[in-house]
Amino acid sequence: MFIDMHMHESTYSKDSNLKLEEMVSLAKQRGLGAICITDHDDMGLKKYAEAYADKTGFPIFVGIEYYSLQGDIVAFGIHDYPKERVSAQVFIDSVRAQGGICFSAHPFRNNNRGLEEKLMTVKGLDGVEVLNGSTLPEANQKAADYARALGLVTVGASDCHIPEKLGIFATYFPEDVRTMEEFIRVFKSGGCRPAYYWGGEYRLWDMNVAIHKPFKIA
Repeated sequence: MFIDMHMHESTYSKDSNLKLEEMVSLAKQRGLGAICITDHDDMGLKKYAEAYADKTGFPIFVGIEYYSLQGDIVAFGIHDYPKERVSAQVFIDSVRAQGGICFSAHPFRNNNRGLEEKLMTVKGLDGVEVLNGSTLPEANQKAADYARALGLVTVGASDCHIPEKLGIFATYFPEDVRTMEEFIRVFKSGGCRPAYYWGGEYRLWDMNVAIHKPFKIA
């Protein structure tokens, strides 16, 4: 199945124009098997998303995009998170202590919000976002090079804030997952791959082949 791993909903991410109901509808149209809500420094949508997932039968995994002192990190499977900015290492350690997973979001985007070369010094990351829908191809490729060198899971995600971006990139899961426990287990299994939406379907990305296509979903 394909899952968009990094998405923003307007209730708690004020820079987003998307409501959860629209996100689920569009995700189904584009062939996604599940979505992830990763609002900025907030997990307030969790209960509503869980109820909506039960109502629709469509899996919704709620995590967080946490802005550490060194850059953005997406995490899942946690209940508590710092309410103030702390170092990337402190946040990663907290995620691991709670049995969760985390990956570096857009590490080389040119907005000073990524971990950049600190990928080489922090300990405990599970993955690296190597396809991000709001990041230039060159920066995505650099992230892929670092992920490969570090042996971390490679993640594709739209980082969508508008309908046109939803599902532009996703992550292939080799098994269907419906619970957070399954999601974390399969993510850690090593079989996940970044994918891009093209010609009405998802295609796995060969990280040795640079992507320069002008991605847009009509």
